Amino acid sequence: MTPEIDCVQSDLRELRWTDDAVVADFINPRRRTPCLACSVHHQVIIRILDEMPLSTEHENTPREGNIPHHFAYRVEGATFETTQSETWKFAQHPATHYRFVTGWTCLDVLSSKEPTFRVVKRMPISNFD
Repeated sequence: MTPEIDCVQSDLRELRWTDDAVVADFINPRRRTPCLACSVHHQVIIRILDEMPLSTEHENTPREGNIPHHFAYRVEGATFETTQSETWKFAQHPATHYRFVTGWTCLDVLSSKEPTFRVVKRMPISNFD
């Protein structure tokens, strides 16, 4: 079974660092299982924020490619990417900006490696989950 990743219904459930990657678990609150695990290997810069501030960033980039209810994007020229260390970007060249948008959270990732995805069983974080 593949989870529906509709950005309005989904959310970032957990973010964790492993020995070789940053892993983000995304869920659809209306579905108990499964969830989508997104892993980004290698050196990364990340930003997590409420999705609302995205609309307040003064970006010179056109809004081309935005699709209603879409979850994952490769972004060029956004404020998040352009304000990062030029030295880091040179050392990690070519670094690409990936953006994952849910109804409550935005995860921006800058990495020289493409993210990988896998469907995993959702494990409860607490008794209230």
